[in-house]
Amino acid sequence: MAFLQEGERSVLEAFARLANANPFLPERAEAERGALGPEFAGGGAVWHVDSALDGLNPNVPRLGALAERLAGGVRERLAAGARASERELGLYQTLVFYLLYQRYEGAWLELIAKGLEGQPATRPVSAWRRFARDVESHLALPGRSFPEPTDAAFLFALGFQLRRAFHTTFRQIYGGSRPAAELRAAVWQSIFGHDAPRYRRDLYRRMGDVPTLVVGESGTGKELVARAIGLSRFVPFDAERGAFSADFAAGFRGLSLSALSPTLVESELFGHRRGAFTGAVEDREGWLEGAGACGTVFLDEIGELDPAIQVKLLRVLQTRSFQRIGERSERRFEGKIAAATNRDLAAEMREGRFRPDLYYRLCADVVRTPPLREQLAGSRDELRSLTLVLARRLVAPEEAAGLAEEVAVFVERELGADYPWPGNVRELEQCARSILVRGSYRPPELSPGDPGAELAAALREGRLAADDLLRRYVTAVYERTGSYEETARRLGLDRRTVKAKIHPARRGNPRA
Repeated sequence: MAFLQEGERSVLEAFARLANANPFLPERAEAERGALGPEFAGGGAVWHVDSALDGLNPNVPRLGALAERLAGGVRERLAAGARASERELGLYQTLVFYLLYQRYEGAWLELIAKGLEGQPATRPVSAWRRFARDVESHLALPGRSFPEPTDAAFLFALGFQLRRAFHTTFRQIYGGSRPAAELRAAVWQSIFGHDAPRYRRDLYRRMGDVPTLVVGESGTGKELVARAIGLSRFVPFDAERGAFSADFAAGFRGLSLSALSPTLVESELFGHRRGAFTGAVEDREGWLEGAGACGTVFLDEIGELDPAIQVKLLRVLQTRSFQRIGERSERRFEGKIAAATNRDLAAEMREGRFRPDLYYRLCADVVRTPPLREQLAGSRDELRSLTLVLARRLVAPEEAAGLAEEVAVFVERELGADYPWPGNVRELEQCARSILVRGSYRPPELSPGDPGAELAAALREGRLAADDLLRRYVTAVYERTGSYEETARRLGLDRRTVKAKIHPARRGNPRA
């Protein structure tokens, strides 16, 4: 008996690519096209939150229906004794996992919503028994051995993790630009790695051992990135209890290192023993200890960490052990470290303020958050898309589109397409609030330092987009010439281009 009928292998292979794809990369859409063929519904290349507000991906229900039909037929043939290679069994197994994900996506989404509202998934999950029966029906076939794990509890936990990862990444990191899409894809890799089968076989146990370092300017959403990663950790499922072993929503703990003294930072991280210092009136568990195996400790502004605590944190990353302040007994850190900084850590190391050995323990997984000016570069639609998302947070749904348009028109007319947004998304949100209240927005009168020196530093660090490079260079030359005409002559540009590119805080205010 033939295991696969004509044309089924290519569809199974497309489903395998789809199940293994990073959903925020173009490979996801290409896999959908391969599975659906003529039924594929085209759309935007970037899957982002604004598109979902107007309707979900139309291919998803079509893929679910196709997976149901295909899996049912293949299972019947396998049960009847059809011969199949290990590769073919692997393709069928991946199809089943995709099918199960589609069937139970709603149940997992409900668990996510309840968890974020304070109802932990450590309570019994009603969908579990049905899921276990479905796994047995599709994968517990006599004489068949599949290449990947078939344990129902593991698959239930993995499906829940995938749904959480998509939900938190999709909902917290918005924007339809290519830099925003690349950021979401990078977050997905920080959670699962780049090889999905490897993650399912083994890496799910070990991703907590890899710290994540998030770098980027202030106001670019570094904490949102860390939160998306922290809320998406793998949480084992206890089949006997019918519940998850930990509360995913309570597993993310953030500590702003710049807001606390070194003593308080050390106490919050490591905990202390009663009497260890003045004010230590009782034993206290630190965040490293309380995180648990599924938790994440987020260290914001890691570049400002006191050198003495850098040594202790290095030991945690090297040995997974630490001591409470005032204790000699060793305790073990089981969770994951995520850190963020807007500082240039290379410069900090050169100046002796940041330990190179600590940096090299943090740099295996680096995620860069793009500044707002990169997201807006070359796209008028992106400004409107972002302001619409922000407006929906500020006013009633029926008012959001009008406010978003008002903000976009004001920005284009008064600030110009080349406004650099030094405060990034945080500034754009305040711009929207100001226009909501006063009908206008006035940027701060920033007094930047020497533009030439700033430009040279940015070039050394390799952190300038082409448009930003031109803007800064024009501003630096204008600082020296004091004249739009002379700057235009020297650079071979039109006077209007020069005026548009100069930093708004410098226009009409050259040094001499």
